[in-house]
Amino acid sequence: MIKRVDLYKKIRLAFRYGRIVALLGPRQCGKTTLARQFIFPDPAHYFDLEDPVGVAKLAEPMNILSKLKGIVVIDEIQRQPDLFPILRVLADRKPLPARFLILGSASPELIKHSSESLAGRLARVAMTGFTLSEVGLSASDRLWLRGGFPRSFLAKTEKDSAAWRKDFIQSFVERDLPGYGIALPPLTVSRLWVMIAHYHGQLLNSSEIARSLGINEVTIKRYLDILSGVFMVRQLQPWHVNIKKRQVKAPKIYIRDSGILHSLLGIRTKDDLSVNPKYGASWEGYVIEEVINFVEPDEVYFWATHNGAEIDLVFSKGGRMYGVECKRADAPAMTPSLRIALEDLKLARIAVIYPGKQRYLLHKQIEVVPFEAVVDGLTGIFPIKNFGNIYVYHGK
Repeated sequence: MIKRVDLYKKIRLAFRYGRIVALLGPRQCGKTTLARQFIFPDPAHYFDLEDPVGVAKLAEPMNILSKLKGIVVIDEIQRQPDLFPILRVLADRKPLPARFLILGSASPELIKHSSESLAGRLARVAMTGFTLSEVGLSASDRLWLRGGFPRSFLAKTEKDSAAWRKDFIQSFVERDLPGYGIALPPLTVSRLWVMIAHYHGQLLNSSEIARSLGINEVTIKRYLDILSGVFMVRQLQPWHVNIKKRQVKAPKIYIRDSGILHSLLGIRTKDDLSVNPKYGASWEGYVIEEVINFVEPDEVYFWATHNGAEIDLVFSKGGRMYGVECKRADAPAMTPSLRIALEDLKLARIAVIYPGKQRYLLHKQIEVVPFEAVVDGLTGIFPIKNFGNIYVYHGK
């Protein structure tokens, strides 16, 4: 069993300033397993709203929940939105006998009702599948190939892992997405998923997708927003600066879990991946997700011009702007894009992240950084101390 220590600590911390904590993430990412650690060994404090027994136990929610003390877990709460006003009343009691850990898949209903009913009472913790720090650096390639969903990553064989992901995608398309408001035939949704996978790491052309599926563009954009809201898709918005160059305005799109991406592209093994045209884009998306997870930036973007200059990830942290370029290469070198970005964007630092072991400078503000440094967050990627305008490097 892989322990998710950092997430456990985040939830504990969230309870310090929130009477109710919402643990949000895609289905099957391990929310229930983690949440049960907070109530073990007392099953009376756990309510699963996908289980008829759990629903029956909450037939009179105020009467049942008001008697409980400690931490109470309510799973898949978006299925019973009328609980939110009740939780608001229970969270306002003084003294407070119980706190609530609510689990959900970040559906639009969950976000809407929680923001309306639980304003000032709710802390959110986002959760994904396994991350690099949880599985260890030695399992990096396995995590990239299989993705972070626990049952996919932990499967005994590549065949078993691929089979689980195939079943997950089918269930997600046929059962989950209609509940999120995507009212399309399953075959059309499957085609949409595959099209998104082929756009992975590219600028989104929603009009082209709409034409291919025979759906209007507004609907496609709404569906993509839903998929982003349930942690399955990331739409990186472009960062605009006041320069004369024509800058790209469309978002870039990624399938957030690399294993799901590979299933949609028909990739089952390392050999399949190494010869696939999406090899570089898959690495880019994998690195971006890990960087965002460990750095926890304030805002994330990408930057590109119509002349071809581009930075894969631009993010803000602590009042500074940083850039990350992802290269699946043995020895990345200086490029015109890096020079242009450094000059035009006024970034504090740029890291070129690659799978090698050596850290080296391309410029006093541009450094080639091993992927393994990502697990140490911002200081791992940019190991500097700022003394006024002087940067002191602490690379390996």
